[in-house]
Amino acid sequence: MLAKLWHKVFHTRLVFCLLFIAMIVLVDQLTKCLVLEKLSGGVKSITVTPFLNIVLVWNKGVTFGMLNNPDWYSFMPYVLIALAAAIVALLIRWMLRTSSFIVSFALALVIGGAVGNIIDRIIHGAVLDFLDFHYAGYHWYAFNIADAAIVIGVALLFLDTVIRGR
Repeated sequence: MLAKLWHKVFHTRLVFCLLFIAMIVLVDQLTKCLVLEKLSGGVKSITVTPFLNIVLVWNKGVTFGMLNNPDWYSFMPYVLIALAAAIVALLIRWMLRTSSFIVSFALALVIGGAVGNIIDRIIHGAVLDFLDFHYAGYHWYAFNIADAAIVIGVALLFLDTVIRGR
């Protein structure tokens, strides 16, 4: 009886996480398509609020544009795709083994974001970043929905570790 209940809970959580991953990837890719459509005609940015612009930035490196070296452009997308795919595989393994719903949810956020950015690298050779938050002339690095999902997922993993003391 207990084994059946565990299997049902595990299966339900797994289905939820897979659907959530798919939703993150879909929203990420749809928003990137919209940005490409709106900003491909020479428009440099779209002002959304006094603190948010939509811009078109191609990130050929990693977080905050690190490793964005022109000498590496020929092979860097392949290295980053392989590295990201390996990390996603390890995160999926972790997601399948955890008994915590919060950890599963956080890992789904990270996996969905990583897959969204992997798709960009495969299609474009770089990741499209478009959210430009700014205040008083200071701009944060542009990012996208996938990046936001990754950051939220990592923050949830951190909070889970702090709260549970593991």
